Amino acid sequence: MLCENCGKRPATVHYTQIINGVKTEMHLCEICAKQKGSIEFDAPFSVTNFLAGILEPAFGAQVLKPSLEIALTCKGCGMTFDEFRRAGRFGCAMCYSSFSEKLYPIFRRIHGNTKHVGKIPTKMGEDIAIKREIDRLKIELNVAIKNEEYEKAAQIRDKIRDLEKKLSRE
Repeated sequence: MLCENCGKRPATVHYTQIINGVKTEMHLCEICAKQKGSIEFDAPFSVTNFLAGILEPAFGAQVLKPSLEIALTCKGCGMTFDEFRRAGRFGCAMCYSSFSEKLYPIFRRIHGNTKHVGKIPTKMGEDIAIKREIDRLKIELNVAIKNEEYEKAAQIRDKIRDLEKKLSRE
């Protein structure tokens, strides 16, 4: 695709702008984009600015007005939550626990959860799956015994023994 402005060089900058629901797209070469002046190429990407941007209210969200309540402050370094939002990084290790009330909704929005679940290593995956199945079956066994379903309990017990034998052989 050629530059929409000069028509000579390949378009390497693809710029999309949405204002009041009207979408405008421009496909420009780097030189024409610099001449337009609306795009900065020399600005370095900053993770700090990225994180600070995540903490800002979402586009179209209701902006909270300052209230008379006491600002959330870190007990360790004295940093306020507003300072953290602007800087995009903590002042000390205690900031995480001090700001946890405000951070959990952000983590849930970004990651979908507030706890790290992790992945099971491939080599250990089968062993862990067997152990989890044994734990599940033990719970099922206790329920069967409480309900006096002894035949079902015997079957579950046999499954547990088979899985434990399989686990000990590996």
